[in-house]
Amino acid sequence: MPNPLPPAGPQRTLSLAQLTNSVGDGAYYVTSALYFTHVVGLAPARIGFGLTVAWAVGTVAGVPLGRIADRRGPRGTAVLLALATGVAVASFLVVRDFALFLAAACLYATAQSGLAAARQALLAGLVAKEERTGALAHLQSTLNAGLAVGAALGGLALFAGTTAAYLAVFSVDAASFLLCALVLLRLPAVAAVPGDRSAKLAVVRDRPYAVVTLLNAVLLLRMPLLSIGLPLWITERTEAPEWLVSALFVLNTGAVMLFQVRTARSVTGIPTAARAIRRSGALMVLTCLVFAMSAVDAPWVAMSALVGGSVLLVAAEMLHSAGSWQLSFDLAPAGRIGEYQGFFGTGVTVARTLGPLLLTALLVGWGTAGWLLLGGTVLAASYALGPAARWAAGTRQEPVPAAAVARGV
Repeated sequence: MPNPLPPAGPQRTLSLAQLTNSVGDGAYYVTSALYFTHVVGLAPARIGFGLTVAWAVGTVAGVPLGRIADRRGPRGTAVLLALATGVAVASFLVVRDFALFLAAACLYATAQSGLAAARQALLAGLVAKEERTGALAHLQSTLNAGLAVGAALGGLALFAGTTAAYLAVFSVDAASFLLCALVLLRLPAVAAVPGDRSAKLAVVRDRPYAVVTLLNAVLLLRMPLLSIGLPLWITERTEAPEWLVSALFVLNTGAVMLFQVRTARSVTGIPTAARAIRRSGALMVLTCLVFAMSAVDAPWVAMSALVGGSVLLVAAEMLHSAGSWQLSFDLAPAGRIGEYQGFFGTGVTVARTLGPLLLTALLVGWGTAGWLLLGGTVLAASYALGPAARWAAGTRQEPVPAAAVARGV
């Protein structure tokens, strides 16, 4: 099995920075939906609406914040945004109504979107081009190690079920972003890129790349599925115990930690990336079917279906991650990697914007029919990505190497 640890140097420091805040995030992800319903007292629909608005704001703010990272230097920008994220999480400790929840969520989503863009700029500035996909696989692996530990801590809070336990989770997450900022300061500084007005927003006019990004955003609906959709499904539609939310999160993050690097090794160009994404879509259909079977009166049957669906989900996630990383780098014109990576990253915020509201309506509202619709949509997007990638590759002024656009797309 490939070594899950990244090489010593900037890659390992970047991984350590993600590891520090991912422990807090893991605990936050498995408890946030239930915290906002049980402690704050918000209805699931209002949570979904609030998070949708927040990630819409984050999507808009992420691009200019990424541009600031390019202009002012990604390391300093990342440090400030990590601190801002910590402040946002800490503010959830005093939230007791929808208006304050919405304000805190907007700050959180904005800071997180900008932090993701700044980290990508750091990666591009510190890691050689040919090492980036492998580096991302290593970073994802160690990130999930932290999420697994955090999810286990969140499980303890769910088991306790007290307000103090939930508040402790949010305190740990806020502190983890402070530690993340301190670790980021250990990285070498990356020179700021001088502004080029003629190239401003060039990626927005690249329609093929925009289509690839949009289709990828559909596939990224799996992200709020794990943190919002499944917790609400389990508590509202099944007889499974609430602590299973934490167990499934640990299963997911642990599997990614162990097997993401191996999965990424099979993806070496656009054809293999498109193939991996198609397989991911097929697995997601099976995932949705199995999850739908958990809506039964027997707790052990429900738990078995939820565990089985989670295994399929993590396999689909790893294939999609490896394929999307490869496409995002291979289809970006030389000299504009940071700009294109920042735009591609908006797919995450788009999924987070639409995902909570969409999944709440589909899964909690529609039940089995919602699962079927979700699976069919993801499958269609996964099969459309191949032709879209071929279209994008054919429009490059500097052609993608022949091996990258050979048969299989």
